[in-house]
Amino acid sequence: MQEKIKMNVPLVEMDGDEMTRVIWKDIKDVLITPYIDLKTVYFDLGIKKRDETEDQITIEAAEATKKYGVAVKCATITPNAQRVEEYNLKQMWKSPNGTIRAILDGTVFRGPILVKNIKPFVKTWEKPITIARHAYGDIYRDAEMIVGKKGKAELVFAGEDGQVQKELIHDFEGPGILLGMYNLDKSIASFARACFNYALDREEDLWFATKDTISKKYDHRFKDIFQEIYDKEYKEKFEAAGIEYFYTLIDDAVARVIRSSGGFIWACKNYDGDVMSDMVATAFGSLAMMTSVLVSPEGYYEYEAAHGTVTRHYYRYLKGEKTSTNPVATMFAWTGALRKRGELDKNDDLVRFADKLEKAALNTIEAGIMTKDLALLAEGDKQIVNTMEFLEEVNERLKKSL
Repeated sequence: MQEKIKMNVPLVEMDGDEMTRVIWKDIKDVLITPYIDLKTVYFDLGIKKRDETEDQITIEAAEATKKYGVAVKCATITPNAQRVEEYNLKQMWKSPNGTIRAILDGTVFRGPILVKNIKPFVKTWEKPITIARHAYGDIYRDAEMIVGKKGKAELVFAGEDGQVQKELIHDFEGPGILLGMYNLDKSIASFARACFNYALDREEDLWFATKDTISKKYDHRFKDIFQEIYDKEYKEKFEAAGIEYFYTLIDDAVARVIRSSGGFIWACKNYDGDVMSDMVATAFGSLAMMTSVLVSPEGYYEYEAAHGTVTRHYYRYLKGEKTSTNPVATMFAWTGALRKRGELDKNDDLVRFADKLEKAALNTIEAGIMTKDLALLAEGDKQIVNTMEFLEEVNERLKKSL
């Protein structure tokens, strides 16, 4: 057997929950550790460990990403009331992704993984659509309140100089709910520059969409910062590259996206990007066929699968059943992180390995061997396999390419 590829600097590895946690280990055992002398700084972000550590382990994982520069993350549970009861949690912990993104700042870029035998549901889409999602603030770092009686709610800002700004939210006649959220000019500017730079790298048009006609201060601030930075720093570069930047309302953007042929970057605020990336991924084929990387202004990278923990399959797995769960997005989180680690460390062997593993996965699907979710979408002859069988098929092709 050939000598394993060496790593000089470790990756930050963030383990996760349920079926994706099982697949995480299988990918490592079958496709990574046989070929790479894998070095990681490991954090267990499974829901029980987060609960046990009062969610401090999530903060430690994000800080480690700052130290080492590249992280790879498994899908994790963001608990609701039902999950609190199911796992006997101390509280309804916030999204670990939201916590990590708040610490790292930056932008999440999500794009579809395309294969020849799966056609998009939107027949006009010929090229990939990349969602650029702002990864800081808004409802992911919000403050919420249930009010149970009549009363007045105000938005209050107390400046350090002693001045106080107030804005009436609502005069409640009875029970209701309140939500407070925020963002920072600095983070919005970082988001804008990340999007402009990514568009120049890809030589693709950039769209940005919010709802500034309704949110005349909050959303309008995003629009204004994007435009100011574009005019001062990027307008000439975009014109030289022959690409376009424009702003539009989010509802207009949805209509334009559906009519488009693809091949552009669509920048969205945090929640919009969360929703629209799922829509784009599903319309291209499957949420399990979507890459996702958080890029911070300082040059930190965190790769993850853009889907959930596949709870339904996990319950079947616990009964001893074999599941046909698609591992491709999780696999591409690993290849993305390994490739970036290789690029930063000038480790060409690691970069080549990541490229070959991705190609082996795509070749397997294009040969008609796939998990059940893809078989429902794919054209031509198909052989449905369970998750481990799929990984082994990928491994056979990977061995030949190495």
